[in-house]
Amino acid sequence: MKRRSIILAVTLRTAPWALLLAGLLPARGQPFDLILRGGRVIDGTGNPAARVDVGIREGKIAALGGLTAATALHVFDVTGKIVCPGFIDLHSHAEGGLGSSDPRRRAAPNLVSQGITSVCVNPDGGGPWPIGAQRRNFEERRIGPNALLMVGHGTVRRLAMPTDFKRAATPAEVTRMRELVRLGLQEGAWGMSGGLEYVPGIWSTTEELVELVREIAAVGGAYIVHQRSESTDPRWYRPSVDPAGMPTLLDAVRETIHIGETTGATVVWSHAKVMGAHYWGASTAAIRLIAEARARGVDVWADQYPYNSTGGDGAVVLVPAWAIGDDPFSSARGRAAGPKLEFSYAENLRKAMADPAQAEKIRRDVHHEIARRGGPENIVVFDYPDRSYLGRNLAELAKQEKIGPFEMALELQYRGFRDRPGGSRLRGFSVWEDDVDAFMRQPWTATSTDAGVVLPEDGPDVHARYYGSYPRKLRHHALDRRVVAIEEAIRASTSLPAQILGLRDRGLVREGLAADLVVFDPATVRDRATFTEPHQLAAGIELVLVNGQAVVENSRVTGTLPGRVLLPPRRSERGRP
Repeated sequence: MKRRSIILAVTLRTAPWALLLAGLLPARGQPFDLILRGGRVIDGTGNPAARVDVGIREGKIAALGGLTAATALHVFDVTGKIVCPGFIDLHSHAEGGLGSSDPRRRAAPNLVSQGITSVCVNPDGGGPWPIGAQRRNFEERRIGPNALLMVGHGTVRRLAMPTDFKRAATPAEVTRMRELVRLGLQEGAWGMSGGLEYVPGIWSTTEELVELVREIAAVGGAYIVHQRSESTDPRWYRPSVDPAGMPTLLDAVRETIHIGETTGATVVWSHAKVMGAHYWGASTAAIRLIAEARARGVDVWADQYPYNSTGGDGAVVLVPAWAIGDDPFSSARGRAAGPKLEFSYAENLRKAMADPAQAEKIRRDVHHEIARRGGPENIVVFDYPDRSYLGRNLAELAKQEKIGPFEMALELQYRGFRDRPGGSRLRGFSVWEDDVDAFMRQPWTATSTDAGVVLPEDGPDVHARYYGSYPRKLRHHALDRRVVAIEEAIRASTSLPAQILGLRDRGLVREGLAADLVVFDPATVRDRATFTEPHQLAAGIELVLVNGQAVVENSRVTGTLPGRVLLPPRRSERGRP
């Protein structure tokens, strides 16, 4: 990309494409701050690319058309490149990084280098309290991408039920939660997030959620939820200790639809996926449920990251927590809070296996977890004392040892790291690529990352989506495999999340909208992050503007902090762009 100087700021005003392309509308008289000249604009609507120059002034898109004769402080020759709206991440864990005292983290380099210009934070029912304090922190310290804040259902549930939360809430407690949700909305939240497979959302009832989402519906906000299940049962379920009849993925989809239909709110299924080799293909039924609901007027949507391995897949523990002395309700239930050196996980497992009744329960639980993580062929060793195991899957190792996958899972604990549940670091690939493609093809599925802010010093245990989600969708799914057209991949990343949230000043290349823009090379754009080497910036993302300022220039992260906390419009102004 050729340029004459550095980037600073951006502006735009609506005009018919035909007149713009014919050059019949004059450029505004005063110089622009920046012109992107010679590129092909894919405007975020799903329409085909058009050869259009983009003039930017005071942080906004000021003009579109033939700007050959126009002057500007800075001109970028983007011939052969695609110019599109900045990507809006509907499900981001960036709140921790944006709230950091370290300006490198607040610049969110792994996110902006993908083309992300706005992040919707506090997902899965989490986030700090109060919302007003988080907002002030971001505004005072300054941030790289823009941020949209959500109220966490789990956060307000803990405030209303500090210790005794493993039950249904009383009417008084629901009233208190409604007050807190209302306060969060008043302080600038766009809606409420839910995490119903996590503590304390596990114990919430549908009735409780309906009452809270009524507060969201009253102001035109969105309810974005990690549902109760993503498989045949919730992620914390173990057949040996939990009762049968747990909610399935389809039950969870029905609950989300019911909440939207009852309240009239916008509801969003977070990171839509189907987990487990024994459940692959269930995307067809889930899609049918949503399509039918939308046909009868329910405002239901989904978001998705384009990978076949989940976040939880990176911390797979095949042996059940109860058999090794781990706490099944630490953090997201079923994950150890940290190393426990006062005892040996391996010795605890040996003792449990010595009891025939317990051994049979362990066998059931391990087989269930192997299936849920994609089967033994799709569970890969990423860290283990015997380095020859690295990169090999459970089925291969079991064959080598002349034992079954269940016995191999036990051996990993017996011979592995003493202070690590499971004895190793495993990653499952629990999602079928065909299910990923099926959700992606739906016009109601937005792109997201489900990623936070990371730096290389954070180590190797990082999902590739933290660096590669949007470039992967552009390259792997759109340009190479043609699961969706490139125009649709961009719409799902820009105007669609803006439409879902009711964000009216971003998500399209239109005059008068904020100059959140991405310039990428369609010949070279791709994700470079892998599960073994995750800290690699994407290729082909050459320029990223946030409010007219470059956070990526010549494919390098600048470290600038031009982001803002974006506030929802007043109720009377809310609507869909």
